[in-house]
Amino acid sequence: MPDSPAHQDPHWLNRTVWGMALTSFFSDLGHEAQSTLLPTFLAALGCPPLVLGAVEGIADAASSFIKLGAGWISDRLPRRKPIVVVGYAATGIASAIISLAQGWPLILGGKLFGWAGRGIRGPLRDAMLTDAIPQEARGRAFGFHRAGDTLGAILGPLGVVLVLGRGSSHGWVGLPFLRTLMFWTMIPGLIAAGIMAWVIREKDRPRIRQVALRHALAQMPNPFRRYLTGVGLFGAGDFAHTLLILAASQLLAPVHGPMRAAALGGLLYVWHNTVYAAAAYPAGHLGDKIGHSRILGGAYAISTLVPLTLIGCFVRGWASLPLFVAIFGLAGLVNGIQDTLEGATTANLVPEEHRGLGFGLLGAVNGFGDFLSSLAVGALWTLNPALGFGFAALMMALGAGVVLSGARA
Repeated sequence: MPDSPAHQDPHWLNRTVWGMALTSFFSDLGHEAQSTLLPTFLAALGCPPLVLGAVEGIADAASSFIKLGAGWISDRLPRRKPIVVVGYAATGIASAIISLAQGWPLILGGKLFGWAGRGIRGPLRDAMLTDAIPQEARGRAFGFHRAGDTLGAILGPLGVVLVLGRGSSHGWVGLPFLRTLMFWTMIPGLIAAGIMAWVIREKDRPRIRQVALRHALAQMPNPFRRYLTGVGLFGAGDFAHTLLILAASQLLAPVHGPMRAAALGGLLYVWHNTVYAAAAYPAGHLGDKIGHSRILGGAYAISTLVPLTLIGCFVRGWASLPLFVAIFGLAGLVNGIQDTLEGATTANLVPEEHRGLGFGLLGAVNGFGDFLSSLAVGALWTLNPALGFGFAALMMALGAGVVLSGARA
């Protein structure tokens, strides 16, 4: 689909792409440190796995509705950047709110506040990124951005693991120590907001004729609707990564002890994010050459191996550290491809005048899928972990089938 050249820099690796990668680096540095710490923090407060799944799922669902509205409104505004700055700041401040929690209600409140910021900023940032790059380089630009994002997601959890390890050796690890650590994960998020405010440049966009939301939704192309169906089905099985960390921590605890198992879960998540970062740019480059949706659908199909293997771990009692290295590595590979090519595919399928809404719809569908998957896997886990991960595998397989059928059409 051709684009207006008004906002595009012919060189795809430009100031906007670099600045957004750096912004996302700091944002994920703080956010992923918080995510790595959250299971241990909840356990210290006496909360079961169902609470973790519910908190993650509800926050994702709330974020999804905000993404939809924010994307639609942004298509009618001359500038998107001020709203994006506020969104990054809110995501950082959420960590400070969570650090004050005495139980799950304030943790949920903090997550909702942070995910509201994430919902506001996500589709607008992706639309700004698309406007700044040529069409033939979308996969590479989104891949580069995701790689910068995930470099922060490597260093954030790694920092938490190192601090937890040092705290454990000195006998510091307790609820007050965890609160302090949670609070300080706010700082990188505020730095990210500052970079977005002072580094990224955005030209005023021409005002587009106002269209009611229902009419704008009706104008979305049929291939994009089918694509969103596949994304939604896959998302219904794509459970929160904090549940993956929790699974590793629980299964490794009998062998390594609870605190060391928690540290190993954090290190495995660092490994997950390292593979993610390494996969993002090559996935985008390959997608530019042979088709974004083909690579994406294949990654969806391969991802079913993660929940299927976890079923074996819980049913057969597998607690091998090398096996978890493989599980987290495969999950990181799939997520790197997924987060790069879902955005690039959306940019290809949505007309420019509705680009913000298109990314908002993508975020909304993903958010609702995250809500369903995290809540369902967390609830079924309470009955039997195999039920939760079996549900995840089924939904992932269905999503893969829909996206691959669309790619062949």
